[in-house]
Amino acid sequence: MEILFIIKKLIASMLMPLSIGLFLFIIGLYFLFKKKIPKAKIYLSISIIWIIIISHSAFANFLLSSLENEYQPLKTIPKNTKFIVFLGGDMENRGWEVLRLYHEIDGAKIITSGYEGRGTIPEANRTAKILESIGIKHEDIFVYPKPKDTREEARNIKDILKKQKFILVTSAYHMKRAMMIFESEGLKPTSAPTNYQIKESDSAISLPDAHSLEKTEKAWHEYIGIFWLKVVNFLVDLQK
Repeated sequence: MEILFIIKKLIASMLMPLSIGLFLFIIGLYFLFKKKIPKAKIYLSISIIWIIIISHSAFANFLLSSLENEYQPLKTIPKNTKFIVFLGGDMENRGWEVLRLYHEIDGAKIITSGYEGRGTIPEANRTAKILESIGIKHEDIFVYPKPKDTREEARNIKDILKKQKFILVTSAYHMKRAMMIFESEGLKPTSAPTNYQIKESDSAISLPDAHSLEKTEKAWHEYIGIFWLKVVNFLVDLQK
C-alpha cells in the first residue's frame, strides 16, 4: 500500500503545471543540442510562455474561482453538532476557523489527523500540541496519526463518528474534493471553508510571480484529484 501511495504521488507531481513546463523545456534543449533549431525554438518558446501563464495571478485565480466559490463560509452552526474535523493541520490559516468554531460550540471536540510525511512526528500530533499550547483542553482533542490522504481521513473519521454530525474545516480550494470524498464514504459533513487564496488585492495587471505559481499548482492538484475521484466512482458504479 505504501508503494502505491508513493507511485500516486509521483504521477501527480509529473502532471503538475511546473513539471509540464520543465518537461517541454527539456525537450527544447534536447532538440537544441541535436541542432534541430526550428523544433528547439518551438518547444523552448512554448515552455517559457506556459510558465509565464501559470505564474500569473489572473490565470491562478481563474482556476481557483470555481473551487473556492463552491461552498460559502460557515455562518450558522447546525444544531447538535459537536465535532470539528481539522484537515491539514495548517494552524496559520485553517487553524483560526477551527478555534472560532471551538469557542462557539458548547462542548466541542476537535479531530486532527495526518501522518508524518517527510518528518518524524505525525502532523496530527504536531497540530494537537499546538492546540493544547493555546488553551484547548487535552480531552477535547482526538488525534489520529495514520491517514495519509483525504480518502484515508474520511474512512478513519467514518469509523469514529458513525452517523454523528460534524463540521469539516479545510482550505476553500480543497473543500470541493474533500466534500466529494467524505460524501462518497456515506458521511454528511457541514463545510466550513477557510484560507481563501483569491484576494481582493489581486490584480490582473501584474507580473508573473512565485506565489501565483503556487496557487496555480494548488488548484491544478485539486482538479487532478477531482477527475481521478470521478473515474474511481464511475468504475465502482460499474461493478455494482
